[in-house]
Amino acid sequence: MGALGWKLYLDDIRIPTDESFVIARSLDEARRLVLQNDMPTFISFDHDLGIDDSGILLPSGYDFAKWLVESDLQKIIQIPDNFSFKVHSQNPVGAKNIEGLINGYLKSKEK
Repeated sequence: MGALGWKLYLDDIRIPTDESFVIARSLDEARRLVLQNDMPTFISFDHDLGIDDSGILLPSGYDFAKWLVESDLQKIIQIPDNFSFKVHSQNPVGAKNIEGLINGYLKSKEK
C-alpha cells in the first residue's frame, strides 16, 4: 500500500472525506487488512460498529484496538514508531476507552 504506509478508516457507516483512507466496515475486515498489508501508520476509529440481524452488538473499535495491542505484544504485527490515530466515534465513553488503551500502550512501549 505504498512505501510511506497507509491509513485505515474503521467505521460501519461513514465515509471519510480524505479519499486516501482504506475503509474497513468491521473488526474482521480491519484485522484482515492489517494482516495482509502490515500495520497502517494512521487509524481513524469508530467505536460502535453496528448490530447483527438478531440485534446483538457487533465487535467494536475498542475490540480492534485491543487486538492491535495484543498482536503487537505477541509479535504478530508491529505498531510502527510513527503510528498515530484519532477516534471519530460519537460514543464519548467508547472513544475515551480506545484513546486510553492505545495511548497507554504506546507510552509503555516508549520505555
